[in-house]
Amino acid sequence: MNTRFYLPVLMLALAAAACDQKKETAQTGGIDVANLDRSVAPNADFYQFACGGWMKAHPLTDEYGRFGSFDQLAENNRTQLKGLIEELAARESEAGSVAQKIGHLYNMAMDSVKLNADGCAPIRPILERIAAVKDAKEMLVLVAEMTKQGFGPYFSVYIGPDDMNSSMNLLQTYQGGLGLADRDYYLAEDEHNKEVRARYQKHMEKMFQLAGLDEKAARQAAADVLTLETRLAKASYDKVKMRDPHANYHKMTMAELEKEISGIDWKVYFTTLGLPEVTELNVGQPEPLQEVAHILQHADLEMQKAYLQWKVLRAAAPYLSDEFVAENFDFYGKVLSGVKELKPRWKRAVSAVDGAMGEAVGQMYVEKYFPAAAKERMVKLVGNLQQALGERIQALTWMSEETKTKALEKLAAIYVKVGYPDTWRDYSALEIKDDSYWANILRSNVFDFDYMLSKAGKPVDKTEWLMTPQTVNAYYNPTTNEICFPAGILQYPFFDMNADDAFNYGAIGVVIGHEMTHGFDDQGRQYDKDGNLKDWWTAEDSKNFEERAQVLVDWFDQIEVLPGLHANGQLTLGENIADHGGLQVAFQAFHNATKEQPLGEVDGFTPEQRFYLAYASVWAANIRDEQIRLLTQMDVHSLGRWRVNAALPHINGWNEAFGIKEGDPMYLAPEKRASIW
Repeated sequence: MNTRFYLPVLMLALAAAACDQKKETAQTGGIDVANLDRSVAPNADFYQFACGGWMKAHPLTDEYGRFGSFDQLAENNRTQLKGLIEELAARESEAGSVAQKIGHLYNMAMDSVKLNADGCAPIRPILERIAAVKDAKEMLVLVAEMTKQGFGPYFSVYIGPDDMNSSMNLLQTYQGGLGLADRDYYLAEDEHNKEVRARYQKHMEKMFQLAGLDEKAARQAAADVLTLETRLAKASYDKVKMRDPHANYHKMTMAELEKEISGIDWKVYFTTLGLPEVTELNVGQPEPLQEVAHILQHADLEMQKAYLQWKVLRAAAPYLSDEFVAENFDFYGKVLSGVKELKPRWKRAVSAVDGAMGEAVGQMYVEKYFPAAAKERMVKLVGNLQQALGERIQALTWMSEETKTKALEKLAAIYVKVGYPDTWRDYSALEIKDDSYWANILRSNVFDFDYMLSKAGKPVDKTEWLMTPQTVNAYYNPTTNEICFPAGILQYPFFDMNADDAFNYGAIGVVIGHEMTHGFDDQGRQYDKDGNLKDWWTAEDSKNFEERAQVLVDWFDQIEVLPGLHANGQLTLGENIADHGGLQVAFQAFHNATKEQPLGEVDGFTPEQRFYLAYASVWAANIRDEQIRLLTQMDVHSLGRWRVNAALPHINGWNEAFGIKEGDPMYLAPEKRASIW
């Protein structure tokens, strides 16, 4: 995962899990042969061969649109977090303590009687405040207040490293304000997206009626919202353009901002946010912001009110009465994701507590479930992967010595984080009260926003973590040139203390190599060793890189994920390069680590074969068609099946390990294979 922007709305990573207890008895080879499907040949469909048994044993339940290894870990972890949280919820703790706050918030989330009795009362004050707005000036103040509260009206504001001066934090804006998350839902004219728009409008009508509007007024409000959001979508950058760091960097002074986007009183806006002395900022995407300014100045006031009220309804729905929760799930769960059943209340409650006080929950998690030995072994693995990537860079035939020197300097400068932060976040200023579940979520949003604003104009703190320790994920951040591996991912099937190097290098080793390679993918390569957006490549080397990267773009573009629906090779290029590089680097590191004491066969598989089986097992999953459509349109990652079946034909080591030859279904001629890192 390449963490480009640090925004609360983007922090949607999967929760972590502790080790699957049944894996305590796993053989030293690490591979669970029950996960295989031996009815399929590895040269015909390696994904099915490696994961078919797991997929059969884990059929999709109504609760999921996709269920894979990540989700299995999340389920295990959620159960363990539940135990930690319920222990606090069942006892009296000191008022104002973290334990009291965690337990109290969980109890409020679980109190269905109060939630249903309250109905829409918790959001009534903000809905009435919106309805009372009389002019554009009042509207702007309200938009700023709602931004601070986490509603995300029109666009987002965040504090993050300046791409051109990465040691300092900078105020930045980011396009947004869409209820459907991606502009193509509003603009594409295929039948699927037209159907989504129609269902979305009906969903909004129902939500407005739950909030007290009559049928006619609800229909008009929903139509107004769709009109405004479509205007925002038309002005927004598409997801491919959003991956271009230069296209999203427009640093300017306040005077330049006031001239460039004059329809907003920026002094009033930023003062309301809590930033009264802004001198400069990065306007990530000026065109959408210009459209926002035009809307705020000229759009019908009642239309704008409907839009803001919708932002409230959408944000608050999961924390209100059952009828709001059900209607929200009906669209965002069933229609968009193909999920058939709402998660049980306790799972939603655990996720809410984890979202509000993630590091406090993470501290409990680490103390009980994360062994120090796992961190020690992981640090060693990271060092071995760095060495292997350095060796591969030095051996490149397409890169000049001048660029190699800079690349090796960047590799050596990577800042590594493993397990958990050295300093835990302080939650003493967060208030958890008895008023309502939603009111506590709102206070948590403001607490997080103020925490973010406190970094404005200050040096970047490289020790800060952008993920909680319990997260099953990892990231590379180009502006800090750091890789991070939370405790949550350091468990089976990614990492197994009882398994040998063939397994661990194929699983967590590839993850490490993947994150390192992000520093040298089509985005990451544009940042230097200090995290500055600076071209350190020769013109010839850049050309060579782009030609080699285009091989992967073309290869993934031709994949038909559903009839008539193709993968997007340009959108997923960074992740595909990282997978490609991770596989190559981890395989070399594995050979380096075992050259003095080679491993033998286990369960009939050579060490090299087990390396690739371990990699494939990470992506085992069942998935619904609706989820395939959603992810293909939205996600910068390729689908799990293609992170295996589309990635491995380009890997010489895999072809050799499984004897893939010309004529085999998965054979790709050597001259057609990508070769980058």
